[in-house]
Amino acid sequence: MGFGGARAIPAVALLTLVALVLLSSCKQSGDSTGESAPAGAIKTASGVEMVLIPAGSFVMGSPQSGEIDESPHKVSVGSFYMDRYEVTQEEYERVMGENPSHWKKPQNPVEQIRWPNAIKYCNERSRLDGLDPAYDLKTGQCNFAASGYRLPTEAEWEYAARAGSTTEYSFGDDPAELNRYAWFKRSCPLRRPSPVGQMEPNAWGLFDVYGNVCEWCNDFYQKDYYQHSPDQDPRGPTTGEARVLRGGSWNSKADQCRSAYRLYEDPVYRDICFARDVSGLIGFRCVRKAN
Repeated sequence: MGFGGARAIPAVALLTLVALVLLSSCKQSGDSTGESAPAGAIKTASGVEMVLIPAGSFVMGSPQSGEIDESPHKVSVGSFYMDRYEVTQEEYERVMGENPSHWKKPQNPVEQIRWPNAIKYCNERSRLDGLDPAYDLKTGQCNFAASGYRLPTEAEWEYAARAGSTTEYSFGDDPAELNRYAWFKRSCPLRRPSPVGQMEPNAWGLFDVYGNVCEWCNDFYQKDYYQHSPDQDPRGPTTGEARVLRGGSWNSKADQCRSAYRLYEDPVYRDICFARDVSGLIGFRCVRKAN
């Protein structure tokens, strides 16, 4: 009999098992998640997958939260391309030659990223792809007319995260469903970031917009900005002390992952000084203009 009386695996079953293992392997590899590319998706010159986000209007903020800084107001944004995944450690190191992350793993999102480091990456990736850099690194000013990569505005981020929805999350209002879409406090037993693209994407094919790592936006944060925000392509206050973060992280509660939830941080924060079990919270993804 041998091996405790176990029977030999039939050839057909063995082939099926091999196929399942290969499919599982593909799903663990960041860019090969088993999800087909959404309509309008492109691969950049350096091979990064981006999704075309169509122009449109939406109600930004949340009428349910009652928070002043989430006051609902109608906003319109032009079309743009957005990275389908959070920038990975592998991609960041390819462009910048270093990896500042605490939880090191090539397909994990890069983390412990300060805002100035994020815009430096945007500029360097632009140069590598033959595009015009968007940022003046001395002032942090963004040239929105440039062809190169930049951080999303807060309005662009929320519009992309909502993916046409009007609910608290892109999939509805029930936070219990967040386990399917996000690595956050309740779904993340390892208490650290996870490889990108392992959860379900939103309706526009974007992965990890909720949880995993918080994502830098281009805007300065101002609590009452929504009270006087422009209706078309708002770009945030002209000055400020903190920059906006969106999406929540692996250490966030479900409420902090809502589409409208606003976070902010000193752009040169010292994540490295955080306790070990809460380090590695902040990363980013890039956008660029569509035409």
